[in-house]
Amino acid sequence: MATLREIRKRIRSVRNIAKVTQAMETVAASKMRRAQQMTLASRPYAGLSREVLANLVAHMSPDERRQHPLLRARPPRTVMVVLISANRGLCGGYNQNVVQAAMDLIRKQTVPVQVVTVGHKGRDYLRRHGGSLDARIVGDFDLPEHPSAAEARPIARLATIDVRRGAVDRVWLVYTRFISMLRQDPTVQQLLPVEAGGSEAVVPQVSYLFEPRAPRVLRLMLRRYVEMQVYQALLEAVASEQSARMMAMRAAAENAHSLINDLTLTYNKARQEAITEELIDIVSGAAALNRNT
Repeated sequence: MATLREIRKRIRSVRNIAKVTQAMETVAASKMRRAQQMTLASRPYAGLSREVLANLVAHMSPDERRQHPLLRARPPRTVMVVLISANRGLCGGYNQNVVQAAMDLIRKQTVPVQVVTVGHKGRDYLRRHGGSLDARIVGDFDLPEHPSAAEARPIARLATIDVRRGAVDRVWLVYTRFISMLRQDPTVQQLLPVEAGGSEAVVPQVSYLFEPRAPRVLRLMLRRYVEMQVYQALLEAVASEQSARMMAMRAAAENAHSLINDLTLTYNKARQEAITEELIDIVSGAAALNRNT
């Protein structure tokens, strides 16, 4: 059985852990609120960009659409997966869930896969376990703490350039969509070619007039659209990461307090047993002295 000194030492250690996890929960909560505000503020813009793009494509003939490599669907010979994970851990099952979603997608492919990692955790996992898959890392980016459109642009450019020159036929975006503080859903989204007439389309609510003509506007719009989707995915990922970290640190702090209560109860029982043993020794010694006298 542990001594009183050992139990006191354990209680102090767990109390320190509880203080650290509470501090980390506070920091994560502050970052999560800012990331959540940015994510929710940008969603309407992302939705409207899909609506405008759908309206643009509706004004074009099938031949005009086929002239754009970012719109033209072709049999995949090589695919690209953009995996967005966290730079650090201590956020529960956040990284494991999004990496597993990416691995499931990669295993389903029958052609070579190129992977662009955003965040250290996804990169590290692929470096350790990617050898068993027909996948190789062709790009690596840090996940910014406060994403901006400028930081999303190189990721989008890497994907669009490879699709335009025919090195990649399809691009998938794997990230975690922020639903609430308690729920974050791993999401697999086809980024390229743009499915302007499919699931990516939004039924236009208004009629647009384009100047210059729609095909010319589309060239610029497609690039901005891809950048916006990547930027929105980065925002969703950061908000999800901080929410997951906040909840993980809250659970760790609650477990630490529960353990402190258990250790305190054990300490009191051990102390009571020690006091009882000392009293028995005193009483036994006094009785022995009385018998001798």
